[in-house]
Amino acid sequence: MSGKQSRRVRVLLGKAGLDGHDRGIKILAQALKDSGAEVIYTGLHQSVAHIASIAVQEDVDVVGVSILSGAHMTLVPDLLAELVRQGAGDKRLVVGGFIPEEDERQKLESLGAAKVFPQDVPLAEMVAVIHALAG
Repeated sequence: MSGKQSRRVRVLLGKAGLDGHDRGIKILAQALKDSGAEVIYTGLHQSVAHIASIAVQEDVDVVGVSILSGAHMTLVPDLLAELVRQGAGDKRLVVGGFIPEEDERQKLESLGAAKVFPQDVPLAEMVAVIHALAG
């Protein structure tokens, strides 16, 4: 196998902004670890610049953010722009949390998010999508 195929999927998970709810992202992190992925979790209250910087430093395949604060229409475009600015525009971004409006999920995907998960997506489905995106 080539180097990319033989190494484990690397996923960075983060909580951008002032959102202090992290139970869901920690559950996803454990599910990804259980599936064989290597997971780096940035913790709460991170800036988009810090998340992008870690994505570059750790050479991850996928960046995932959970947003429950309602700031997704600001934070996601800012993170996408910051990833490009730091030379990591090839990193796939997935977004979850509380993004109730279908049109907002579609808009975030049209701006460059690889996948925006609505609430209550089964954990196994999220894990499968993240592995497929890391492909």
